[in-house]
Amino acid sequence: MMYPEKKILGVCSWLSYKFDLNVVGLRILFLVLLLLGVGSPLLVYLILYLIKPNSF
Repeated sequence: MMYPEKKILGVCSWLSYKFDLNVVGLRILFLVLLLLGVGSPLLVYLILYLIKPNSF
């Protein structure tokens, strides 16, 4: 199976592949949450990067 396009750290593409989501929508969601300051999306993004498999 083909992986979605990897941009910065590959977290959104990994999540979109894992949960069969739209990668563009997921990136927009992370960006909106980051701009609104809801929770700590940057921290969540970095934690997901650390638990993501390196082979992805």
